[in-house]
Amino acid sequence: MSGAGKVVCVTGASGYIASWLVKVLLQSGYIVKATVSNLSDSKKTDHLLALDGAKERLHLFEANLMDQGSFDSAVNGCDGVFHTASPSFLSAPHPHAEIIEPAVKGTLNVLRSCAKVPSVKRVVITSSMASVVFNGTQCTPDVVVDETWFSDPAVCENMKLYYPLSKTLAEEAAWKFAKENMIDLVTIHPAVVLGPLLPPVINGSVELVIQLLKGNQMFPNEVFGYVDVRDVANAHIQAMEVASASGRYCLVGCVAHMCDLLKILKDLYPSLNIPEKCEDEQLQLPKYQVSDLKAKSLGINFVPLEVSLRDTVESLKEKGFINI
Repeated sequence: MSGAGKVVCVTGASGYIASWLVKVLLQSGYIVKATVSNLSDSKKTDHLLALDGAKERLHLFEANLMDQGSFDSAVNGCDGVFHTASPSFLSAPHPHAEIIEPAVKGTLNVLRSCAKVPSVKRVVITSSMASVVFNGTQCTPDVVVDETWFSDPAVCENMKLYYPLSKTLAEEAAWKFAKENMIDLVTIHPAVVLGPLLPPVINGSVELVIQLLKGNQMFPNEVFGYVDVRDVANAHIQAMEVASASGRYCLVGCVAHMCDLLKILKDLYPSLNIPEKCEDEQLQLPKYQVSDLKAKSLGINFVPLEVSLRDTVESLKEKGFINI
């Protein structure tokens, strides 16, 4: 793909996914207008400014999700906009004010900025599988999750799943606004994202790997979908570039139980002291399936989980977050 001469905006550019998105966009020749919440915070900016092509084609802007008009200058003159900025933590003392409101209002504020700019041809929003799977359906091996699934806000609220609720409500608001304002919108729904880190801080999904390496006696009885951060970045760009791209895209390279991850880690690092007993061994949760047809229509061939896990661990070692 060649982005020569094209101008795009990436919101929340300092994040795990967004940093990789900026990296690949710059590699592909795009001019990138990237927003961060604080231009004075070197942890948000230094790793972006160090990317190949940043000196020539990366322009940083400060923007706040809660401030209407905050994204106007970053979006102005762009051909496309990638909206990745959103709270990415699972809990908070005041979840509605700290997780849900910034996700929903931030999405609408970015879209309002886009609606003012005739040059913006498409907007790609980073959503999550969290806005897909929480609808009360029991996920069993014969179940195939696909893009027609939508999380139910009532289910999320009742289970106090505030991050899935934020993603679900933000996506609902985005589709409504896009329809009313004739914005060409695509949403990307990654599962748990693994792979090398570019920012100098730990994010929630990589923290999961660190927990598994701590040598606890037991591991949690949990099943998740997984996808590599590099596949997520590429899917965003393909969703912008492929003219026929539309609607929602589930991004799940594989579905695995915690014991599957531990087996891979043990094979990769035989000397590791990793947990061998499940907290709930009698009731081990079953795996389910996620359709990859739409993702493959974007040309995504998923990085194997073994490679994502190895590269995550090596990146954590290189940055000094773990010592194994």
